[in-house]
Amino acid sequence: MSRRRSARHDPERVGALLGSVLNDLGLGESARALRIQERWAEAVGAEVASHCQPVALRDGVLETRVDSSAWCQTLRMRTPQLLDALARTLGDDAPRELWLRLG
Repeated sequence: MSRRRSARHDPERVGALLGSVLNDLGLGESARALRIQERWAEAVGAEVASHCQPVALRDGVLETRVDSSAWCQTLRMRTPQLLDALARTLGDDAPRELWLRLG
């Protein structure tokens, strides 16, 4: 017995489907955090990236670890510029807030 398809669909790229699949599995935020980490240095610059690294993403708030109190203070003052740079680089994946933690 032969099977017939009731509707024919064009193939879709796996990359286009991945986001919705990860969201369905409850892993959307984790995938977003990984994309942020992959492009972190590009977005914030090599100097900032050498002193500050993303650690976790929760409800759009990116937690970062900063290597010194001086850098932590500097980055707190530069938070609006960092968020703008992340938005330009990451688009919809950009965090809405930064939480800087000394560590």
